[in-house]
Amino acid sequence: MLTDTHKIVISQYAQYAIACVRLYGCPDLFIIFTCNPSWDEMQQLLLPGQSLFHRHDITARDFRQKLKSLINFIVKLKVFWAVWCWLYSVEWQKRGLPHAHKIIWLFNKITSIEMDDMIPGEIPDVYVDRGLHHIVLKHMIHRPCGELN
Repeated sequence: MLTDTHKIVISQYAQYAIACVRLYGCPDLFIIFTCNPSWDEMQQLLLPGQSLFHRHDITARDFRQKLKSLINFIVKLKVFWAVWCWLYSVEWQKRGLPHAHKIIWLFNKITSIEMDDMIPGEIPDVYVDRGLHHIVLKHMIHRPCGELN
C-alpha cells in the first residue's frame, strides 16, 4: 500500500514527465533496461548455496550501478547525440529482478531510418560476427515458456 509520501513523490514524477512532454514534445527514445541474474559481479558475491532471491541487496546495488553507467554512457558520451532531458522509473518484477523504463528527449530529433542504422532489428549473420550472433540469440530471443511448452 502506498503511503501519502509515496503518492506525493509519484505525483511529482508524473508532473515532471508531463512538463517534459510540453517543453520538448514526445520522447525520442524509450529504453527498457533489465537486470541479468548471470552478471558476473552478482554471482561472485553470492555465498555457496545462495541465489539472488536470497540477496536483494546485491541485486539492487549492482543494478543501480549498471543503470547509472548506462545513463552516463547515453548522456555524457552522447551516443544518440545531445540529450535535452531524461527520466526513468525502476520496477521489481515478480521473479525478483529489477528493470527500468527510461525515456529520453534529444536535441535533434532522430528519424526512423537513422534509428534503423544505429540499432538494427535483425539477427546478425553468424558468418560475419559469430560473437554478436551468439549474444543476440542468448539474450534477445524469447522462447515460448510455461507448462504447455
